[in-house]
Amino acid sequence: MSEVELDAKQIESKVSDLAEAMERVRDDQAARDDVVIEMKQARIARLELLAKDLQPLFKEIPDDNDQFEFALTSGENPRLWIDMTSYIRMGRDRREYEFVKDTRMGRTILGHSEDRERMSKMVSNYVAERILERERMIEGEWTAMRDYDFDRPEESESVSANGKVRGRGIGEVISWFLLGIAAGVVALLGWQRYGADIMAWFQ
Repeated sequence: MSEVELDAKQIESKVSDLAEAMERVRDDQAARDDVVIEMKQARIARLELLAKDLQPLFKEIPDDNDQFEFALTSGENPRLWIDMTSYIRMGRDRREYEFVKDTRMGRTILGHSEDRERMSKMVSNYVAERILERERMIEGEWTAMRDYDFDRPEESESVSANGKVRGRGIGEVISWFLLGIAAGVVALLGWQRYGADIMAWFQ
């Protein structure tokens, strides 16, 4: 057998080995992708079940309350969003629900459980607290406005003898203004006439 034929067979053998290796790699890659897809679909399915349990809660939220954004996103890490910063995700074991909140100080786990009913109660309590906080804030603003508008007399008002609040008329304001001018004129004239005597007295 010539050296040329030997080299050709060696090359053919190497090419065959490379093709088999690439085929094995593709099979392994496909198997891993299938596992990843199945895991993702499993997480989405569990989050969909939780979202279904929370549907009655979602429907009870007042239409004018825009705090919450109930939405299921199916990205690399599927999430069931409750509001702008809070969401439910599946834990690493794909069985435990995690209630997560992103804050300026970092990410916080508000609660976790494998029990879907228990997680639903956690979300319900969180939503109720947020709604009550919003109502208290609105109530506080309304009370402040009410106190300012009705309960506190303005500085330009005075109280009459019978206890009723009455405003100061324009005539009263003008009278006090003219009286101040007259007092200033008298003081100036007095200083011109007796100012030198007063200064000599202190010297």
